[in-house]
Amino acid sequence: MMTHSKHSISRKALYLCISVLLLCQWAALPLKAQPDWVKKAAKSVFTVKTFAADGSLIGSSNGFFVGTGGEAVSSFAPFRGAARAVVIDATGKEMAVSTILGANETYDVVKFRVAAAKTQPLTVAQTTAATGTALWLLPYRDTKNTPEGRVRKAETFMGEYSYYTVALTVPETAVSCPLLNQAGEVVGIAQQPAAAADTLSYAVSARFADSLKVTGLSLNDPALKAIAIKKELPDDIQQANLLIYLAGSQTDSATYAGLIDDFIRKFPQAADGYIYRAQLAAGYNRFDAADRDMQQAMKTGSSKENTLFNYARLIYQKDIYQSDKPYEPWTLDKALTLIDEAIAATPVPTYRQLKANILFAQKNYGEACSLFQALAATNLDRAEMWYAAARCREMQKDTAAWTALLDSTMSTFSKPYLKQAAPYLMARANAKMDCRKYREALSDLNDYEQLMAAQLTAQFYYIRSQAAVGGRLYQQALNDLTRAVEMAPKEVLYYAEKASLQVRVGQYDQAVATAEACIGVDPASSDGYLFKGLALCLQKKTKEGIACLEKARDLGNPQAEGLIKKYQ
Repeated sequence: MMTHSKHSISRKALYLCISVLLLCQWAALPLKAQPDWVKKAAKSVFTVKTFAADGSLIGSSNGFFVGTGGEAVSSFAPFRGAARAVVIDATGKEMAVSTILGANETYDVVKFRVAAAKTQPLTVAQTTAATGTALWLLPYRDTKNTPEGRVRKAETFMGEYSYYTVALTVPETAVSCPLLNQAGEVVGIAQQPAAAADTLSYAVSARFADSLKVTGLSLNDPALKAIAIKKELPDDIQQANLLIYLAGSQTDSATYAGLIDDFIRKFPQAADGYIYRAQLAAGYNRFDAADRDMQQAMKTGSSKENTLFNYARLIYQKDIYQSDKPYEPWTLDKALTLIDEAIAATPVPTYRQLKANILFAQKNYGEACSLFQALAATNLDRAEMWYAAARCREMQKDTAAWTALLDSTMSTFSKPYLKQAAPYLMARANAKMDCRKYREALSDLNDYEQLMAAQLTAQFYYIRSQAAVGGRLYQQALNDLTRAVEMAPKEVLYYAEKASLQVRVGQYDQAVATAEACIGVDPASSDGYLFKGLALCLQKKTKEGIACLEKARDLGNPQAEGLIKKYQ
């Protein structure tokens, strides 16, 4: 019995010792083991503050780096209307946001770059976190509090990205902080909770935020337009070129110039940036600077013939539109030499068209005409090429060839005409009138009227009235002059032309009324008195008529004296 009792006491003592040891070990362990990547990852999380143009604070949020070159993501909301932003990293270092890289208001995310030599990024998970996956929220500067949650749902959006529902309470101070998986990869960006104590939170895919970028069409993106901070050019040179092209007509000159400088810094071996800057400088009459940039463009490794073309075009445009601003090195002969070199390398129609334009500007109409006619058989606008050839013959005073080439221009269209034909119809009508082919001119003007009904002016009806008079269609001419007067009731020319024609066709009473209306518009206009006096004389109201003619003479009308002598 004694022996058994001793053994029992020994076993009890042993169990007690083991229990005490285990309790001591368990007491030494935290309730949940913290992942070993927390301290390192915490260096990538920051807070961001945004400011309006007047310096006032708009808002603040959190974010984290996703690249070594300062690339970072955060929530979009604080950036709306922001003209400036800064981030403060885990060490308290402040860095300015230099450019915006992309934004999406729907999912409340923005990507940007900070001005820093190097940043420590989080690794972005490239796969969707499955339901049940453990995720840890990593707050800004709080490595001791990394709450764990489980993925409840992962919904797909835009075909490849996930929007997560996570069983986790996210404090308002942790909005836009990263949610990381066991491997330390960032899976999502925590979003604003529905309520402070909500046990379910939501996160948008970090991979989606990291994928945001500026494209060539981003100037029209409402989310990006809502941010006043500078946007970074696309990494793809074609997209960057598209953005620069659109910026030329959609931004102010200072912004456009800044984008061009950014393009040159980003793509120093591309000729495009130097060409853009040269064009801008030439527009401000800074031809020396423009020429230096074109010379630099010639030294790059990109398409030399395209640079030659743009160089030649710049000189040609200067000669056409800025001829009053002398710049001796830029002559049409130099432009012709440059474009010939481009054509020798690649004889594309666009280069040949510029050559034809240069020849026309040099008054070498014969060679220019031949080249325009040859270009009518290419993929260029055939009507435009035939019309350019017609202009050459017009300058050479070759009436027959001029009108024939205008006929070739119109042959590129078929009835019923589209509006693209309108300017060529008007050009041919004017040419036919010059050739005294008035009824043919009227036919073109009638077609023009049908095409341009909503844009017609009093001047059109005046022109057509002249064609109608030439074609002896007097009633149509009077109708058109009446329309011209209605559309431009302050223009005395139209009254005078109408009164003159009414006298010509024997409508004396109507002529007197029209002439009086002309005088009412401008009492100092001699034409009103002239045609009133003539109409009265033809009605045998000689005394009244002579008085009006004398008034026209006193106002300086050269025809009045002869009529006075005739009817006195």
